[in-house]
Amino acid sequence: MTLAAEPQALNFECETGNYHTFCPISCVAWLYQKIEDSFFLVIGTKTCGYFLQNAMGVMIFAEPRYAMAELEEGDISAQLNDYEELKRLCLQIKRDRNPSVIVWIGTCTTEIIKMDLEGLAPRLEAEIGIPVVVARANGLDYAFTQGEDTVLAAMAARCPEKALEGEKKERLAISSLLNFGKKKEEVDADESGYVKHTPLVLFGSLPDPVVTNLTLELKKQGIKVSGWLPSKRFTELPAIEEGYYTCGVNPFLSRTATTLMRRRKTKLIGAPFPIGPDGTRAWIEKICSVMGITPQGLEEREQQIWESMEDYLQLIRGKSVFFMGDNLLEVSLARFLTRCGMHVQEIGIPYMDKRYQGAELELLQKTCNDMGVPYPTIVEKPDNYNQIERIHQLKPDLVITGMAHANPLEARGINTKWSVEFTFAQIHGFSNARDILELVTRPLRRNNSLKDLGWDKLVREEAKV
Repeated sequence: MTLAAEPQALNFECETGNYHTFCPISCVAWLYQKIEDSFFLVIGTKTCGYFLQNAMGVMIFAEPRYAMAELEEGDISAQLNDYEELKRLCLQIKRDRNPSVIVWIGTCTTEIIKMDLEGLAPRLEAEIGIPVVVARANGLDYAFTQGEDTVLAAMAARCPEKALEGEKKERLAISSLLNFGKKKEEVDADESGYVKHTPLVLFGSLPDPVVTNLTLELKKQGIKVSGWLPSKRFTELPAIEEGYYTCGVNPFLSRTATTLMRRRKTKLIGAPFPIGPDGTRAWIEKICSVMGITPQGLEEREQQIWESMEDYLQLIRGKSVFFMGDNLLEVSLARFLTRCGMHVQEIGIPYMDKRYQGAELELLQKTCNDMGVPYPTIVEKPDNYNQIERIHQLKPDLVITGMAHANPLEARGINTKWSVEFTFAQIHGFSNARDILELVTRPLRRNNSLKDLGWDKLVREEAKV
């Protein structure tokens, strides 16, 4: 009798580096566009205002629905009345914009001076007649994407506890989107195609085309999505009752997942994330398995996507990639690129929630086994000085890094890609897999073009100097 070898475990390490990432208040950039009837009020110092101006300066002509409440010395030293000042600002917002919700975004300063935003908000909400949601999306977080996590966790408490009786389907944003231009008979026929199952609510802020895409993919399996958190409008937040199923679409939403489980008593579906055709298939299959449904046609659909990307895959197959760590998407992207044939040398990540990303980690292991490659080392809270030394030793073909390190690495002849671009790009679902590879291969294609001009020789000579 021979003993079966235990499966090799992923190698986790933890260093003591700083969090080289954007401030989480940058979540305002995409959330104010997603929630169309909202207004975001960032409460902080002039430094926060400068950051928002630089990070979102390109949007100044779009008349954005966010503003900065700058704390003065009198506020910080508690010589002024916080409530009266915030009331004045919120009344001005109500008069000028009349939003359905005002979201207060706390900052480092509000944490340090112990500003009681949660205590002020209910009193002000009752006085001005507009919901005020408090989200402490400050720089004490691990990664800038966790700003969204904080806002969604706060909004989860505002979801209705029960669906309204006799509520018209036309009022639901998802139904309106999917049934646009259809006759009533066609809509009724579509509704009959769903399997009877426990309601499912998905959470994560995605562009409307991606929301529609993923909703339709589940619809093909007979699964009906009862709602998305966040919704396009605050007034259309999904009803969440005890026992509902919930599932996330991004790996940085662990706080929202915990809130939904503990506060709203939902059942979390621990699935890999729908990034890349392999992740999307695994995400749908896990939801189907929980609902007791046998998935149909997913293997063929995934294979079609891989075949359609062969032109990109030829550029990166056999090449190496190194993740320095920035936006918490690293494990999902590393798993996808491993499946594409790349060699992932290291996965740096600011913070690793092994419970919430458990299914993703399992899929990473399975992908490495299927591709016959060793498991990459996952380094939590990486020290960038140590990482730079490892990059010089390993000489990866591509480094995916934060903006701060991109130019210094490029000056040393190392190909880089900004990790923040993956945050803002549409990378979820079957149809967006090419967009991921478009981003990954861009620096490689650029360098191939520059070789014809002899530019690579000049860069190597300068790097030696």
